[in-house]
Amino acid sequence: MSNSKVIPLPQLPVTEVLPALDQALADHARAVLVAPPGAGKTTLVPIHLLQADWRGDGMIVLLEPRRLAARAAARRMAELMGEEPGATVGYRMRLESKVSAKTKILVVTEGVFARMILDDPDLKGVAAVLFDEFHERSLDADFGLALALDVQAGLRDDLKILVMSATLDGARVASLLGDAPVMTSEGRAYPIDIRYRERKPDERIEDAMARAIREALTQETGSILAFLPGQGEIERTAQQLESQLPANVILAPLYGAMEGRDQDIAIKPAPTGKRKIVLATSIAETSLTIDGVRVVIDSGLARLPKYEPATGLTRLETVRASRAAADQRAGRAGRTEPGIAIRLWHSGQTASLPPFSPPEILEADLSGLVLNCAAWGVTDPATLAFLDPPPKPALAEARSLLTRLGALDEAGRLTPEAQAMRALALPVRLAHMVAEAAKRGEAQAAAELAMLLTERGLGGNDADLETRASRIRNDRSDRAQRAKGLAKRLAASVPNKGQPAGSSIGRMLLDAYPDRIAKARGQVGQFLLANGRGGEVDAGLSLSRAPWLVVADMSGKAGRARILSAAEISETEIRMALGNKIESGKQVIYDPEKNALRAREAVRIGAIALSEKPLAAPSGAAADEGVIAAVRQHGLSILPWSKEAETLRRRLGWLHKGLGEPWPSMEDGYLLEKLEDWLLPFLTGEAQLNRIPGHALKNGLMSLVPFDLQRNVDKLAPTHFEVPTGSHIPIRYDAEEPVIAVRVQELFGLAVHPAIADGKVPLLLELLSPAHRPIQITRDLPGFWKGSWADVRADMRGRYPRHVWPEDPATADPTRRAKPRGQ
Repeated sequence: MSNSKVIPLPQLPVTEVLPALDQALADHARAVLVAPPGAGKTTLVPIHLLQADWRGDGMIVLLEPRRLAARAAARRMAELMGEEPGATVGYRMRLESKVSAKTKILVVTEGVFARMILDDPDLKGVAAVLFDEFHERSLDADFGLALALDVQAGLRDDLKILVMSATLDGARVASLLGDAPVMTSEGRAYPIDIRYRERKPDERIEDAMARAIREALTQETGSILAFLPGQGEIERTAQQLESQLPANVILAPLYGAMEGRDQDIAIKPAPTGKRKIVLATSIAETSLTIDGVRVVIDSGLARLPKYEPATGLTRLETVRASRAAADQRAGRAGRTEPGIAIRLWHSGQTASLPPFSPPEILEADLSGLVLNCAAWGVTDPATLAFLDPPPKPALAEARSLLTRLGALDEAGRLTPEAQAMRALALPVRLAHMVAEAAKRGEAQAAAELAMLLTERGLGGNDADLETRASRIRNDRSDRAQRAKGLAKRLAASVPNKGQPAGSSIGRMLLDAYPDRIAKARGQVGQFLLANGRGGEVDAGLSLSRAPWLVVADMSGKAGRARILSAAEISETEIRMALGNKIESGKQVIYDPEKNALRAREAVRIGAIALSEKPLAAPSGAAADEGVIAAVRQHGLSILPWSKEAETLRRRLGWLHKGLGEPWPSMEDGYLLEKLEDWLLPFLTGEAQLNRIPGHALKNGLMSLVPFDLQRNVDKLAPTHFEVPTGSHIPIRYDAEEPVIAVRVQELFGLAVHPAIADGKVPLLLELLSPAHRPIQITRDLPGFWKGSWADVRADMRGRYPRHVWPEDPATADPTRRAKPRGQ
């Protein structure tokens, strides 16, 4: 065994699998540990592995998905060892570090590890790398694992790799790791009572959450953990609660943009005699324990980033949380005693939640990945060992951006400019901004601007970056001081050339976002961006009256997205900086507000006309080519999808997922890549996109299906299912399995479960009451008739006495009607 002192560890569920883990890592270089929240994997496993013979004097590196989780894990392990962070257990993250020569367990965020391994491929002094909460599938975690496997295979066969997760397809990860052994630990056995409090259709989530919290405060004991999608919803919920809380209740928000000390308030136990309400984002799902929580209230929503290659923007999209996330959230209520999980949706909706959140690699901007892979000597990221390969369209867009920024040559190799960009721990656009500013003697100012754009809430949340920049200069908070210190270190890595030129913030932003120059449209607050997208600023803000902006961030739909951060710039600055990008000539452009093409003769920069003369609307082939260009830039949503075309797309997408090739993918990326194959041949020369006939999209999608398979579409994935009453019930293909929602009386007399695809694929049945309200979801109709039907029948007879509720529905006559009057 290693010469480290033996630390007495608490007995937690993961303790039982530690001997198997020891054996697995002694015999193999790779292993997988699946353990639910509360099992103790994050804190116990790294400390336990200090005693392993194979460790020698090497360091154990533990990766956490977020700074909050990394700090909390390091503190808890140090506490178990009777130390403070920075001794045996240290941590390192973007704005904070506590590490010493004594450190043997180093907790890092996933992005920090990626830089560690890129800077030192040998991972000198590292004995093992532990990927915690890998089920969250961040891009940095996927990339870090791919690099670690590459290092292990080529340079360090003694390096140990352990992937740990709460909810994960262990077999799939084990396969990626070369059939690595998988250990599974059980979680705590405290029961959780799951209750449903359906939110009204027109009720705002903060209103529903505040109502549920007030009820739980009066009806239950213990502290409350409430999950909301984002900071805005947290703040609005807090405003509703603050004036109505008893004196013994502490209200504690918890989200990523908070100061560390404020996050600690949410995590620490409530003082004796006090209760706590923690309003949290998904940051609290995994990796940390919030002591004293007995009640969890789940909004059922999450906010996920989604990258739009056409605009270069990553927008946060509010979506339904996955089933895995809902289970993890509920599990927070049963960490120390029996608990309660209240879900603000109908119980019938749970089965239709997506199983897992999509991996970030499928939704993210991949420019940083491509740049880092090039630094690793890999021109094609798909050759590395990723659990999900990066999408080809996103890779192509990333290479195009890096080439435009001068970071890659035509062969995909790093240029000298890229070396300067890589010295900066920033997204590639911002790295390019700082590197260009250094040529004007302004690296420090640009680096501070980069901090504002990467640290949410720093300098406030004003849309005007000039205002935020002035605030940060006078901000003496710990977070601001750490950010300014990091900016100073970043600036030092790209030395200035000459004296500062005095550029405005808008001019500096131009080097990062030349495609997001925005020109006022005439109406106050309305702007057109060079990338063709429309944006708006609140009319009450000074930015709304600027003639020109450079936009750093925006959210919402393409036509009128909300500009979240920007800076003013002059046309003179634009012409001086981007003179080589100013073009003139005839142009067909897309007007998002009218969803139509128009033609003009213009002097322009991107979609913005510096001067223009209108021409007749395009028609024929010119219009068709314009439609293809517009869809490629703005996405498939601008097309006039008929209900039939949307349904066909879902059906074909389901067939592709279930049967694979040659059934075509219906994902956005694939369809955008193949526009000339399926859409262009069916266009009719219309400049108004809304006039494209509905059958054009339907026929176009069907053309992607090999001719000999087309006749099987209706057979394998029908649009409707005929129930015993003769009704044709639409089949939904928007979930993992096909679903029909049908009144339960129409299934009377059916003794076998409904299925499609020659009876091989059972339908998920959403059984409805006579009022079309969900009463049960089942994948086993005969089992339902024999089992819980009796309870449903008792309830329904009281609610709907004029309807038939037989004791044996499997042999009863189906019906669409109530009983005749008098019966």
